[in-house]
Amino acid sequence: MKLGIYLDMRNPPPWSRTWRDLYRSTLDLVAAAERRGAQAVWLTEHHGFEDGYLSQPLVLGAALAERTTSLRIGTAVVLAPLRHPRHLAEEAALVDVLSGGRLELGLGAGYVRSEFETFGADEAQRYRTTAATVWHLRSWFERGEIKPAPVQDPLPVWLGYQGPRGARTAGSLDVGLLSLDPGLYRHYLAGRADAGIDGPGRVGGVVDLLLVRDPERALEQLLPHLAYHLNSYRQAIADGRGRTPRVLKVDELREEFRATGAVRGYRILDATRAAAELTARIDGLPVEHLLFWCRIGGMPDSMVEEHLDLLFGDVRTALIADR
Repeated sequence: MKLGIYLDMRNPPPWSRTWRDLYRSTLDLVAAAERRGAQAVWLTEHHGFEDGYLSQPLVLGAALAERTTSLRIGTAVVLAPLRHPRHLAEEAALVDVLSGGRLELGLGAGYVRSEFETFGADEAQRYRTTAATVWHLRSWFERGEIKPAPVQDPLPVWLGYQGPRGARTAGSLDVGLLSLDPGLYRHYLAGRADAGIDGPGRVGGVVDLLLVRDPERALEQLLPHLAYHLNSYRQAIADGRGRTPRVLKVDELREEFRATGAVRGYRILDATRAAAELTARIDGLPVEHLLFWCRIGGMPDSMVEEHLDLLFGDVRTALIADR
């Protein structure tokens, strides 16, 4: 199992920095994380967000390939319906070449209506289009039609589906499933069985957990950033659907944390409690990649540093000992 960081490259207006500084400092951060023991970095994709959400993950992946030597470079996810599959195959192959065979290609169907409108893509056919992209990539790579060819044969492919139907599809296509939900894993196995595929397959995914030394102290510092993070996704889902989402306020998120120990599923834990929770959460799953948000809602560099220090220090040591 590989521990990795998950990047969205957001630059929220309340805490914005220059784009050059954000991207250059992120390259430095990932290189430093690798030296600390990070085994993977995964990049996501969205378009049209006010904070410049990462729109070209494979381009950033190529830059990271040149700044790192061993960590896996994944996409979680590239939005397959918004891209021509041939273009995607060529970009992915080139990143794999530049990285010396370190790419993990995660694909997703998307859910933001405005993105489909921007690219003139058919939202209603997004799942069918994504599955077809997997078949195209597999066929072109197997026949050696893409030049330069990927270093890896086969190139690892994942699907970022979060529902039973999608999990079953991922299983039937014999690709990895980017979800740590045990309930979805059952559907994934069913899809593999239906297709006559043996073995447990592989899963990975993002853990909504922030590591800190003092959760109570960190809560107040994190809450404005977490509120921004949550509200921006709520707005993205509503865009193009004629809805105006209710804005989550810092005060109500604070009360939610006091009552439940979490904020909309996000946990703020010290290293000891985090290691115990992670061990229980992944029990029985064939986890290849365990991913952690790197910078939630533009949170301060000091919090990012503490989070990564604990992740690749005490938490990593505890997980290795357990497994």
